Amino acid sequence: MKKDDAISENPDSHNLLGYVRRAEATQETYRTLGFRCGLEVHQQLRTTKKLFCRCPAGHYQDGDDYDAQLVRHMRPTLSELGEYDGTALMEYKTKKNIIYRIKGETACTYDIDDTPPFAVNRQAIDIAIEVALLLNTSIVGELHIARKQYLDGSIPTGFQRTAIIGIDGHLPVAGKRVGVRQLSVEEDSCREVSDVGHERTYTTDRLGMPLIETVTEPELLTPDEAAEAANYIRYLARSTRHVNVGIGAAREDVNVSVEGGTRVEIKGVQHIRWIPELTHNEAFRQKALLLIRDELRRRVSAPTAWTATHVPLGDADRHLVDGIVPSTASAVIFRLPRFGGLLSFFTNPGRTFADEFSDRLKVVACIAVPNLAHPDQPASAISPAAWRTLAIRVGAKSNDGVVLVWGPAADLPTAVDTLVERCRLAFQGVPNETRKGLPNGTTIFERVLPGPDRMYPDTDSAPIPIEEEAIERTRARLPESVDRRMAALRAWSAPEDVHAYILRRDLSPTLAWLVERKVDSAFAATLLGHNVRHAMGAREIDVERVRWVIVEAAERDLTREILRLLVPLALLEPAATFDDLLGRVGYRKATPKEIRAQIARCAKAFVARHPEPEARVRALMGCIRPLAMGNVPLRDTAAWVEEATR
Repeated sequence: MKKDDAISENPDSHNLLGYVRRAEATQETYRTLGFRCGLEVHQQLRTTKKLFCRCPAGHYQDGDDYDAQLVRHMRPTLSELGEYDGTALMEYKTKKNIIYRIKGETACTYDIDDTPPFAVNRQAIDIAIEVALLLNTSIVGELHIARKQYLDGSIPTGFQRTAIIGIDGHLPVAGKRVGVRQLSVEEDSCREVSDVGHERTYTTDRLGMPLIETVTEPELLTPDEAAEAANYIRYLARSTRHVNVGIGAAREDVNVSVEGGTRVEIKGVQHIRWIPELTHNEAFRQKALLLIRDELRRRVSAPTAWTATHVPLGDADRHLVDGIVPSTASAVIFRLPRFGGLLSFFTNPGRTFADEFSDRLKVVACIAVPNLAHPDQPASAISPAAWRTLAIRVGAKSNDGVVLVWGPAADLPTAVDTLVERCRLAFQGVPNETRKGLPNGTTIFERVLPGPDRMYPDTDSAPIPIEEEAIERTRARLPESVDRRMAALRAWSAPEDVHAYILRRDLSPTLAWLVERKVDSAFAATLLGHNVRHAMGAREIDVERVRWVIVEAAERDLTREILRLLVPLALLEPAATFDDLLGRVGYRKATPKEIRAQIARCAKAFVARHPEPEARVRALMGCIRPLAMGNVPLRDTAAWVEEATR
């Protein structure tokens, strides 16, 4: 097809976009883009019960182990203003069966909206107040529980009960203050088991567990600032020791916009390390959509009058798409007036504008990918001659886009509406939508963003006063702030590579305790950040057992190096006595005199065996180390070995 418009004259569209890899981006890159980011950080609270019922919190079921199953469907209703919510309409189009697998021991009639809520879990409120104070927010005088529409099916009632605890706080990021709009306490949603075709399945074990949600202002101006803020909030929450850890216990919704664009939410980011790449690529995706918008407005003088046409793929033309369209599928050919050359425009690494259409067809029409083809695809399996025939069938002109869409016949009407709707949105630029982050740093369409009026009072719950006395009691027992903990790590000369682990695992108080006991701070930091981390990974760390080992070693006058062996082993073997641990590491008590005598006995043999001085020292040190470990500082042992091998 002829490409006679400016944006399609350059086939290397990522150059036209000005895309740079994140590793090459600078602050000027993001300033030019007009990059802005805000976070919504969700963190599960460590409570015994759920938020609005008495079911146990934190008890999980196998996805195939359940006592009952419910099936529900989305049916949108008009709001009090006579409007439909965009998310509700989209979910209705999917014709999904929403299936809930229920285990009796982790769910009750409240979860399926057959019982009013119980009194709110005060343990959760107290934890939320503690975190809100650490975020420097002002605590509300009265807790008002609201309903927030949740229209993806992950909450059977269609809404989430939530309440604002604190407002107008701040946290330090990149040497500046970033505003914290609010901190709320709310109930968690179901766990998704699968989402295939027209069936989405959940378990209800996580449903109703208490969460806190921290919402920052959109004042994070680079992807690295966004990750730094997310880490700060995570460290702060864990410093209370009242939150759950592990996969799914904390999730970030990351809101990104660029100059001229609009807010796009990257939903449920599981790993903070993904945030910089995801937000970087989302910013360039939005810039690409804005360039496409400008080009379309240049080409089309009356965007509101624009319309697409389509015809079914006839039997006589099926041979043209052999190997592309399955024999069981139906197909439609689209003519997109004035869209010529745009579908191949680069938006993200490995992705083009055509993926914006394909993603929506997968989500809204429930047609699995691949579901779309167009003539500008590199190495298209449909020949140029076949594309010319298909273009004639739909009446396409030289500057029009031609798209082939296929799938089950029952889903094609929804596919037609979805594709045309996305084309119309292209004239506006960046659609308001929620996207899912992928490990490769790109995102895919998940759903339309809910409308702004999605919260309303919960008539089943009375306001709850928060007494000033209770706030002050909590304030008096707050842990040390994260920024002070970071400053202490720097003051103690803790290596940079241990900072994140110590803060993430809430080991700062243990490190401070070690320093107070005159353990060298750099040694103590690497003991926790290297040796303990290597042994324990993501598992819970029993800090009391760590302290017990330190005290026992000090009482027996053992030198510090043996702690690198004893502390990790004590955590891995929680039932072992101290003598058991000493036996496991091969400790044998020896005096400095005995160690020096052993060095002297061995030195002559090592001198003869290793002519190179450095090799002699290394070999003899390796032989003597097990005897010296715990009895003599290794620095002294090394000096004795060097002296004996001269």
